[in-house]
Amino acid sequence: MNGASREALASARERLDALTDNTSVDAAKLAGELAAVTALLDREVSLRRVITDPAQSGEAKAELVARLLGGQVGGEALDLVSGMARSRWSQSRDLVDSLEELAATADLTAAQQAEVLDDVEDEIFRFGRIVSSNTELRAALTDRAATASAKSQLLRSLLNGKVSAVTERLVIRLVTHPRGRSLEAGLESLSKLAAERRDRMVATVTSAVPLSDVQKQRLGAVLAKLYGRQMHLNLDVDPEVLGGISVRVGDEVIDGTIADRLAEASRRMAG
Repeated sequence: MNGASREALASARERLDALTDNTSVDAAKLAGELAAVTALLDREVSLRRVITDPAQSGEAKAELVARLLGGQVGGEALDLVSGMARSRWSQSRDLVDSLEELAATADLTAAQQAEVLDDVEDEIFRFGRIVSSNTELRAALTDRAATASAKSQLLRSLLNGKVSAVTERLVIRLVTHPRGRSLEAGLESLSKLAAERRDRMVATVTSAVPLSDVQKQRLGAVLAKLYGRQMHLNLDVDPEVLGGISVRVGDEVIDGTIADRLAEASRRMAG
């Protein structure tokens, strides 16, 4: 996002945090309402252009939002969306992207309040690994010919009772409304948002065998010192790495596996 949209999103995040800090606000309900508004503005291109039109006053756009959504969503969601309508946006799509992020953040806040945020982070990661290893499942979830209802039903049959309610809602929304993203990119975005709820970064750790609790604690402490932030570890086991571990933080990869060292030795010999 460019400058104006970044500032508008930052303000909306602050308002969302202020709302959800109030224990009387149902964060899960707020998430659902923000997701519904996201879907509406994603469909109605002309409407979102009006709401983000810089030629219109902020108050006029906020009044339009109030007329459209009044009685359809709760007061908290209405205040939040009205505030976003008053802001300036570089592109109309940025408003929808921001609303989608806020909906996910509200659901993650609900998980944090219920003390299951760690579970949600791990469940999102494991679901991503399952999808990447099952081509038939991925094809079914990304099939453009399949209806949102059919995908939702499939996911509920797979996830119900096996993951938290927050994880199920987040994954169903992502799959049924991908908005042009790949499934993998959407899951990675959710994982990053979950980590940010605790001001942590996400490290994907691949090892030949499962790490012990002591190893996980030591690795987390080393990475936290290296990056200056708390680190959430997504753990993956891959026997093909032969030994050692590979750590990916964002675009940076720290590879200490035997397989990587053997590949490097082969490259040097070939050279």
